[in-house]
Amino acid sequence: MEYLETDSSQVPMSLLLEADPSEQSILSYLDGGWCFVAKSKQQVIAACIVKMTRQNTAEVFNVSVSPEFQKQGIGSVLMQFTLSHLAKKGVQTVELGTGTFGYQLTYYQRLGFRVGSVVKDHFLDNYPDPIYENGIQHKDMLRLYLHLEP
Repeated sequence: MEYLETDSSQVPMSLLLEADPSEQSILSYLDGGWCFVAKSKQQVIAACIVKMTRQNTAEVFNVSVSPEFQKQGIGSVLMQFTLSHLAKKGVQTVELGTGTFGYQLTYYQRLGFRVGSVVKDHFLDNYPDPIYENGIQHKDMLRLYLHLEP
């Protein structure tokens, strides 16, 4: 397994859609962002897209792992790789948005992210189709943050 920073054009849209069901949303954050990937046999199997949002602060917009490689720790290693490289780039705080329940929330909390705020009705207002997980509709978004060690 190889972890590296690459150009976002190297990441298949189908992979990014695993984490964000809106191609329009994905296209809005690809330009000008950093792209970190995991490759196996020269194939991109996981990606993390990050973009600076203000001085010393970056936002993770997408973390996705190909379905056949999920639940093997690849996403966690990729996030640790990403966070390490962000710290080297001078990023002090990393933020992201996720649902108020489910696997993704637990995943980010295991990496040390904490809840900063709640955005009411985010998934209702910003996605044309309802997003369900385990039979429950996502409505609100949690804004999470993590302070990086220099």
